[in-house]
Amino acid sequence: MASRPGFLTDWPWAPLGSFKYLVLAPPIIDSIYSYATLQDPDKLLIMALMVWRIVHSQAWISFSRYRTAKGTKRIVNKSIEFEQVDRERTWDDQIIFNTLIVYLVKAYFIGNNRVPIWRLDGVVLTVLLHAGPVEFIYYWFHRALHHHYLYSRYHSHHHSSIVTEPITSVVHPFAEHIGYTIILGIPLITSLLCGTVSVASLFLYLTYIDFMNNLGHCNFELIPKPFFSLFPPLKFICYTPSFHSLHHTQFRTNYSLFMPMYDYIYGTNDKCSDSLYETSLEKEEEKPDAIHLTHLTSLDSIYQLRLGFASLSSHPLSSRCYLLLMRPFTLIMSFILTSFSSRTFVFERNRFRDLTIHSHLLPKFSTHYMSRKHKESINKMIEASILEADKKGVKVMSLGLLNQGEELNGYGEMYVRKHPKLKIRIVDGSSLAAEVVVHSIPVGTREVLFRGQVTKVARAIVISLCQNGIKVMVLREEEYCMLAGSLDGHCKENLVLTINYSPMIWLVGDGLRKEEQKMATKGTRFLPFSQFPPTQLRKDCFYHTTPAMIIPDSAHNIDSCENWLGRRVMSAWRVGGIVHALEGWEEHECGLDEPVVKPPRVWEAALRNGFKPLVLPSLKTKGLSNGY
Repeated sequence: MASRPGFLTDWPWAPLGSFKYLVLAPPIIDSIYSYATLQDPDKLLIMALMVWRIVHSQAWISFSRYRTAKGTKRIVNKSIEFEQVDRERTWDDQIIFNTLIVYLVKAYFIGNNRVPIWRLDGVVLTVLLHAGPVEFIYYWFHRALHHHYLYSRYHSHHHSSIVTEPITSVVHPFAEHIGYTIILGIPLITSLLCGTVSVASLFLYLTYIDFMNNLGHCNFELIPKPFFSLFPPLKFICYTPSFHSLHHTQFRTNYSLFMPMYDYIYGTNDKCSDSLYETSLEKEEEKPDAIHLTHLTSLDSIYQLRLGFASLSSHPLSSRCYLLLMRPFTLIMSFILTSFSSRTFVFERNRFRDLTIHSHLLPKFSTHYMSRKHKESINKMIEASILEADKKGVKVMSLGLLNQGEELNGYGEMYVRKHPKLKIRIVDGSSLAAEVVVHSIPVGTREVLFRGQVTKVARAIVISLCQNGIKVMVLREEEYCMLAGSLDGHCKENLVLTINYSPMIWLVGDGLRKEEQKMATKGTRFLPFSQFPPTQLRKDCFYHTTPAMIIPDSAHNIDSCENWLGRRVMSAWRVGGIVHALEGWEEHECGLDEPVVKPPRVWEAALRNGFKPLVLPSLKTKGLSNGY
């Protein structure tokens, strides 16, 4: 929002929120009907153009976020936060607006007359009019927008983003977009009045505008030096990402649309344009200090990636009705991602004090980890990722979700045994995950009920509770036997096999059945120790999130949510790897046979580095460190 919002700041369909595309329902229905009855088939091309523009822009968003996460040729090395993502979620409003205008022109001015697919004279006229009047008028219009009156009411909204992304290019107040539409519409309107308009000129011109807008705001340098060295005058008719980036950091220079010639003519070109261009091209891929390796969960989790839809990844993963309409696209993208990707790749970059933390994705879904035929390939991908990171000098790699499965690789121990000379430290995060659960139990608790698959985290939790005199009641005999094997001496007295469902605190993991949840007493608190949350069946009970912590204010470039967790909340397994890197610990933390590395030490280090425990808003809980 601008600092002092002016008239026509909000878009007309803003009250519709996520359902804003409903305003296009009548044109879409009319276009389909006109095509089916052969009355006016051209209308459907307008809707096809809209879809193409959305896909084109989304491709730029994904590519830009991938490149800036790697760090190669990055221009501005600053962070993007949730505030910017929320502000820029309206990037597609201008596509809706343009689609409505083109549809209305076709329906009420051109009518049922067919528009030719190609006309050379129309294309040439469009090029000439853009290079002449459009660039000139835009330049002065843009300079006017930087006058304090218009800037505070309109253009400051766009300049709130110092670090730009492709979608930043079209995030403006409604009134400002009206002005842009009039200016950029000059070539098409003139071609229409001259009778030289064609489908090609419309598609090519709007694609050119989108491409150049996305290029100028992508925040990594893309145009190679030979492009300008072979023909130096090109620098006056084609800007670069670094050229426009200076406009967002310096504000009073580089006003041109796509052709910098008017900045050179009127002396508003930034003197650092050439040097920034060259230094950006020389930037190599960034070496992270730590890597968190995760994977896809459900089908819809592809939208939770930072490389996907920013408006979705900035909120916790949940079932959204409109995603069902995208299921065919989801299935296609999922097939491509899992079938043709044979290695992990970076998708997110964060900063913690002086450390750079990358998140890498292993392109497999949770269901793949349950299949025997995929386990070998998954292990090879994890091993290759570890060896590559070790070669680059990465200090720590944490294994997230099922990448640390006991049956898959023994909580990462397989890689350490196979490569004993690894310099990189492998962390499964179990120590911190166990401590997070233990400190989520309210003070004064005397008994808890245990139900779920026995894991390394589960054993650590039970050991801690039994050592502090809290009875752990277990429903299943096989789980009781597995847990009892981890206890010694008097601690075993606090582990009880029971058929009693009355405890108000349930420690739950994978395998919890719906029938068992129904047996819980009203008001029971379910505390998961598993990687994945249980199904929330009971509305009269409280469900804590999976082990997680609130990240410190010193963490930057946080603009997406980790799966089902809220904003600025990270899983304990991920935090465990970050703390390991922040503290500079030299030992591995992985493997079932390895004792959990002094859980209190990890917990205290996490708190010391600014991480905070996450508690249920409805409950007043204190950590068990204050008294069991």
